[in-house]
Amino acid sequence: MVQVTSDVSMRIGELSTRTGVSVRSLRYYEEQGLLASTRSASGQPYYGEAAVDRVAFIQLLYTAGLSSKTIADVLPCSYAPSEQTSDAAADRMAQERDRLSDHINELLKTRDTLDELIKINRAHRATL
Repeated sequence: MVQVTSDVSMRIGELSTRTGVSVRSLRYYEEQGLLASTRSASGQPYYGEAAVDRVAFIQLLYTAGLSSKTIADVLPCSYAPSEQTSDAAADRMAQERDRLSDHINELLKTRDTLDELIKINRAHRATL
């Protein structure tokens, strides 16, 4: 699970401002187990300074096209670094890269088919 540091002093609005990530997204990250907070007696979430770097890392992983489930699989390498978590993260990211490569190849085939249809259309149009 996600590590929580003892320096919990930041409210969700401040974390949002400092990271440029919406409050809604931060709440989603918490729901997905990617980010943890400490709750006040009234239920308000508070975050430690480390949350700023964690959110930046989560954003980088999303930018790389990873799903929240995959990010949850990869995150342990950042808050519990070890050979095991590093290897597991590398393996998981390689699986995602292979999946993306397969998808790219399918998209290229689709584009080539569309190019052929455009060529046929233009040839037909020239006979009209």
